[in-house]
Amino acid sequence: MEFSDKYMSLKREELMQKVQMQMSERRFIHVLGVEESAVALAAKYGYSQEKASIAALTHDYAKERPDDEFRLIIERDGYNPELLEYGNAIWHGLVGADMVERELGITDEDILTAIRLHTTGAAEMSLLDKIIYVADYIEPNRKFPGVKEARELALIDLDEAVAYETKHTLQHLIDQEQKIYPKTIETYNRWVVNNQ
Repeated sequence: MEFSDKYMSLKREELMQKVQMQMSERRFIHVLGVEESAVALAAKYGYSQEKASIAALTHDYAKERPDDEFRLIIERDGYNPELLEYGNAIWHGLVGADMVERELGITDEDILTAIRLHTTGAAEMSLLDKIIYVADYIEPNRKFPGVKEARELALIDLDEAVAYETKHTLQHLIDQEQKIYPKTIETYNRWVVNNQ
């Protein structure tokens, strides 16, 4: 898929190169899988495949940056200091979106919001937010119990796929006794509890 200059000045090859330089080969393979899933979901649900592609390619742009770099940006740029209590799993989306904007020149708010929310979800999610959230979970390289069901659900009902993913992610975090980011609870309450 070729990109227009509607959302950024980079050509597809340039964006791919810049993204690839920021991550390991394993992570880049994941990103390509997310793009494949996101473009398919965008086609299925009538959304811009170009925007879905750009958001998918950049969603993990900051994933492998050092924690110290995140802490510095959180303190310097006026983020809520409570964010420091969480780690990369949360930071690479929230703070990573700002890195994407600053370093790649992508200013489209829909794309940046989808990057911000791709690990936590939110009570209010746009179609693109849901596409990236779900695509990240179901991409072809993922192998975990329940991923097949998640893939099938994603093709039938995107909201149900959001609920399924949120419920299973939350259960995993509880099983691991990890601190849960408040937005993840909001996502659960909205998409799992209120969706029944």
